[in-house]
Amino acid sequence: MFRSLPPAQFGSSEAENAANLHKLGDAMSSSFDPPKDGKDDEESGIPALYTYLGQFIDHDLTFDPASSLQKQNDPDALTDFRTPAFDLDSVYGRGPDDQPYVYNGQAFLIGDPLNGGDANAADLPRNNANPRRALIGDPRNDENTIVSQLQGLFLRFHNRTLQDNPGLPFENVQRLVRFHYQYVVIKDFLPRIVDSRVLNDLKSGPHYDASQLKFFHWKHEPFMPIEFSAAAYRLGHSMVRPGYRLNDSVLLPIFPVPPQFPDGLTGFRAMNPAWGIDWGRFTNIDVRKYDGTPAEQAKRLQFAYRIDTALVNPLKNLPPAVVSNPPPSLAERNLLRGWRLGLPSGQDVARAMGIRPLADHDILIGQAVDAPDQPLGAITAVSNVFKGNCPLWTYILAEAMHHKHSVKIPVQENIHINTPRLGPVGGRIVAEVFLGLIFGDKSSLLRMEPPREPQTGPDYALKDFVAYALGR
Repeated sequence: MFRSLPPAQFGSSEAENAANLHKLGDAMSSSFDPPKDGKDDEESGIPALYTYLGQFIDHDLTFDPASSLQKQNDPDALTDFRTPAFDLDSVYGRGPDDQPYVYNGQAFLIGDPLNGGDANAADLPRNNANPRRALIGDPRNDENTIVSQLQGLFLRFHNRTLQDNPGLPFENVQRLVRFHYQYVVIKDFLPRIVDSRVLNDLKSGPHYDASQLKFFHWKHEPFMPIEFSAAAYRLGHSMVRPGYRLNDSVLLPIFPVPPQFPDGLTGFRAMNPAWGIDWGRFTNIDVRKYDGTPAEQAKRLQFAYRIDTALVNPLKNLPPAVVSNPPPSLAERNLLRGWRLGLPSGQDVARAMGIRPLADHDILIGQAVDAPDQPLGAITAVSNVFKGNCPLWTYILAEAMHHKHSVKIPVQENIHINTPRLGPVGGRIVAEVFLGLIFGDKSSLLRMEPPREPQTGPDYALKDFVAYALGR
């Protein structure tokens, strides 16, 4: 998107760059906070499932096998080995003719039953290897327990759509599923993570307008900009909670934190049969108490953490099942990857977009809670090398901390939570890529004439998608 900008440098040598980014990654990684029930000052107003919908969307859009940090990456060589489109090829793969082993006729195969949550919960279909690997369109959608079971909901949504429309050709069932998915992405997910003023600038009247896109353009076919894939869309890493309660019996960290928690919600293995998700703990398919007795706290809807410059501790030491090469810190990996890809600084991108950059003292490192124990430090407290020279990913997260919205959350009490959203740099990059890819697909939601809505109405959201998949 901004190929004319110089790559940001954070030292005079490779070792010095890596050392400074290590220090910043360490500063962006929080201390250990065990998984717990009950309200949490770091929670946003976004239900927890949206974090993993964001991960699911990332897998739907991108596939980049050239991710080794041991070599110099070339952004021009980053080929997306699948279509960069909201087309659910991470679910459908190549279809029942080419991949019959994931289908039962025109329906998806479903795996072994799971207990503890939804009565019809099931694991993904798997082979008989050790460990048993998921038979799905994109293996990354088995990376952790939550995205794995979300993938299972997409399989069930397709199967129910097929059942409710007897005789409808497979391709038409696909279109129906994709329509509802795209509607959730554009009408529900995007407004939760991007400042409304940024989105309004991309509209003519009430509708998004392709002519309002200023920075994301392509000549022949859509592509995946590195400013999006290696920086702006990595916002979801800051939304991950330290742990999650799946059901009445299971409360675990997202990844192991030995020795306190030797097990976590790590994937790429057969699902523990007791780990079925109670989806009301992840999105508002029903309305629960926000606070109360210990039993009510254990039943509550969990919320994603706020978009800020802090990542939870389990992400500081990713397990070998997730990463096979150092460093294990997700924050450090993101920073190193952005540098090796030659990303410009956040300040340079802001200026290229005609936006006044954040001052160094406004680029704060830490949790965006309402009342921090002590004032957050500026990025220059980590190293002066970051003076006027902030890594793009960190800049975008820091920018969001200055764009908080009071969000009324879907609970029984009247509760509002200050919720950071992506601002004029990060939000514009994410929104333009989302909208550009949708407009670039001739069969997509935004290209329909006249515009369509789901049968349940314009307020259709992730909770409705989940409820339908569950058979409600």
